[in-house]
Amino acid sequence: MRIAALVEVRLRPGIADPEGGTVERAIAALGVGGISRVSMGRAIRFEVEAVSVDEAEEIVDDLCRRLLVNPVLEEETTTLVALDDTPDDEVPPVDLPVGEPEADEGAPFQ
Repeated sequence: MRIAALVEVRLRPGIADPEGGTVERAIAALGVGGISRVSMGRAIRFEVEAVSVDEAEEIVDDLCRRLLVNPVLEEETTTLVALDDTPDDEVPPVDLPVGEPEADEGAPFQ
């Protein structure tokens, strides 16, 4: 079974985020008001071949612990979505929309 995985990594509360501060100041300089508490992070998307969603979760958690996340500075949120049995060459890449997404029944992350 193929599982689409999305790992969102962000700084732990209390860790300085100079990049977020820079973006927040740039937003204000553009004249856009009402934006605060900007924080930066990263999103890692991939597919896992596993027997079950539970096995995929164990694999992703292990990858986060061993490679993707620095537990001293960062924390993560993981989203897993079981994909159908469509051949690999016919599956569109997982792409998270920016702004208001249009409804798409086939998109794994909405």
